Parts: sequence; C-alpha cells; structure tokens
Amino acid sequence: MAERPHDPDASADRDFAAANGWDREFETYSDFELPTYVGPTTFMNLPWITDPLQLIARGVDVAIIGAPFDDAVSHRPGARFGPRAIREAQYTSGSIYSLQLDIEPFELLTVVDAGDANIVPAWIERGHALIYRKVHEVARTGAIPIVLGGDHSITWPSATAVAEVRLPGSVGIVHFDAHADTANDDWGVLAGHGTPMRRLIESGAVLGKNFVQVGLRGYWPPLDVFEWMQENGLRYHFMKEIEERGADAVVDDAIAEALDGADSIYLSIDVDVVDPGLAPGTGTPEPGGLMTRELLRAIRRIVAAVDLAGMDIVEVSPPYDHAEQTAMIGNRAALEAISALAVKRRDGATVRFERPI
Repeated sequence: MAERPHDPDASADRDFAAANGWDREFETYSDFELPTYVGPTTFMNLPWITDPLQLIARGVDVAIIGAPFDDAVSHRPGARFGPRAIREAQYTSGSIYSLQLDIEPFELLTVVDAGDANIVPAWIERGHALIYRKVHEVARTGAIPIVLGGDHSITWPSATAVAEVRLPGSVGIVHFDAHADTANDDWGVLAGHGTPMRRLIESGAVLGKNFVQVGLRGYWPPLDVFEWMQENGLRYHFMKEIEERGADAVVDDAIAEALDGADSIYLSIDVDVVDPGLAPGTGTPEPGGLMTRELLRAIRRIVAAVDLAGMDIVEVSPPYDHAEQTAMIGNRAALEAISALAVKRRDGATVRFERPI
C-alpha cells in the first residue's frame, strides 16, 4: 500500500499534547518523594546539605557522611564505592515508617545527607585528614554523624573527630566486626584497616576500658595482639559466646561495658560481622558470622540505651556484592539507628549534641 504523503501544514495545526492526553493535569512530587532511582543519589532522597552553617540553621539531628576511601585495605578492594552503593540500596522514599519500632523517623528528626569527605585516591594521610575534618565539621554543629565507608581505617579519623568534639566528656566504642583491627601495623603501615582501633587507644582519643568488640571469629589477629588488648583493658566477645549465650545477652553486656565511665557511645559496624552468606560484598569475609536480623536488632538495642555520639558503617565492597544484599544491610543499619533515635525524641530524650560552638 502506498504511503500517504506527509503534510507539514496539517501537522503545524495539531495539538500533540492534547491528542495524546499529555495536556491534562498531573500530580507532581518533590525530590524527597520521587522513586529512589530518579534524580541525584542521596541517602533516602534526603536533602544534600554540605554547608555546616545550613546544618545549624536547620537544626539537623542526624547527618549522613560519605567516606569513599579504601586505600588502606589489606585484601580485597572496592569499599571506596560503598557510600554510593549504600545510598542507592533503597526502594522507599518520602516519609518512611519503621515496622520494627512503630515510628516515622523523618517526621520526628531532621536528617540530611551532608555529602562526602574530599577524597582522592592513593594518599592515605590526606584521606584520613579530610575524613577527620569533614566529620569534625559536622559533629560541631550538634548533628550526629553517620559515616558510610570506606574501609575500616576511616574509624580512626572519624571517631577521633567525634571524641574531640565531645570533650571534656569521654566517648566509648561498641565495635561489631569479625576482626579486632588492633594490629600494630599492616606490613609496616600504621594506618591500615587492621590498625585503627589501636591508633584510637594509643592516641588517647578512646580509653581501652571503654572499647568493646562483638562478633570476633576466624584466624586473625594473632595471640600477641590479644595480649596487647588485654594489657590495655579492651573488652571483647567472640562469636562463639553469641552462639552459646545468645546475641541479646552479649549485646547487653557490651552496652554496660562501653558505658563504664564513658558519657556517650560511638558505634562502628564492619559489615563483615555478618556471615558472608548474607553479606558477600566485603573485603575480608569470614564465615560463621551474625545473621542480618541479629545485627539490626543489636543496633536498635544499643542506640535505645546509650547517648549516641556517632556511627560508621564500613567495608561494604560493591564489586563483590550480589543483588545489593550487602549494601542493603549497610543502608538498613543506618535506618535502624535513625529510627531508634526517633523513638528517643518521641519519648522526650535529647538526640542532638547541644553544646554551643
């Protein structure tokens, strides 16, 4: 059949929007309410606010910070892509509702994404310095920083910044990990991801007796490192204790130990504390770990019981992940902490750190 000739004059008079139904009124949505795959990537589509003066003006309660740094790893790399993957590992948007805690956290708390530390590759000292500065800048506004790593070496500058802002108060640490990260060095490197907890204690930023580890297992560190830990008063709970006594009992002990003389708690979550069958996307996987639900319950339990000074979620390595399952654990770890903080706000407790700058 012969094609009908195109008449440009006839097309010029047509209203294509009306003809296709595109001219009717449609509801539009704010960036916060759009699907998570639309627009820029921020944590939960929250506002991207990097100016500390704006954090103060908005009275921000919780600020997400990215630390896209993995130059200090000793095994598999890729955690530099962790902050972006954790931000993307979500399917809800707008005002969310926690089924676990019966709370709408974003209705009670002001939460923003404060952006990333100014990281460039292949420069450990600079990376740690810029992470320290970013976390310190945010913590000074009174907001609680939740830092998305990055390898675990970022805890050294991040927790130091929080501890410094909280002076003259003292900060304890509850550290979930398969590994103690208390080595003196990684093949001569003092700032590797196997050493940050020793650096924190040796520097005096955190006291050994206020440092509690949960979930240790496997075949590292060696005995001499555990002897150093004992000499410096660290408390730690092996995975076998969780198997024998249950996670709740161990977490309750960890809370009491961390608060033994400390005014507030910094929570550090290495995603390899979870069994690699559930969290394959990590740099140093160790079989036999926690179930995801045990970790998320522990986070809710700890944040409900302590004055949370800061938090990090580290060692999510997207190149080794499958179907975002490890990144989702990181995302939910942050959300569980935020939701638990919202319960405290609802019940009249203080969430922000209110000391004047």
